[in-house]
Amino acid sequence: MVEAIRKPKVGSQCCQGNDLVGQRAGILVWCLPTLAIFLGLNWNAARPWLWIPALLVMGVGCVVNARRCGRPHCYVTGPIFLLAAIYVGFSGISLVPMNPGIFVSVVFAIAMLACLAELPLGRYKKGV
Repeated sequence: MVEAIRKPKVGSQCCQGNDLVGQRAGILVWCLPTLAIFLGLNWNAARPWLWIPALLVMGVGCVVNARRCGRPHCYVTGPIFLLAAIYVGFSGISLVPMNPGIFVSVVFAIAMLACLAELPLGRYKKGV
């Protein structure tokens, strides 16, 4: 019984404090960049200047969140957002084609599917 008291609980109580989503930083890390991405859908000239930093901030936020609290979807969305930022950079210098609507739809569909994966897997990875 004493062993259970000393051992930190793995799960929502232990990890919730480390989860950036529950903090004010969540607004800066995911909400504002999402607005920048939607603004860039209709503003061609500013698209790379809006999307690259937004995707980098979201990607780094997810990587940090995966490390801090083990959110399963962050293990997917972090690399996806970072790769998306690289793709936007390449499209900005005309190395790859860009269809903004399809691009945003694919990136956010992958992010939503990753979030849905938390339903069967749980909100936090065990052992973090």
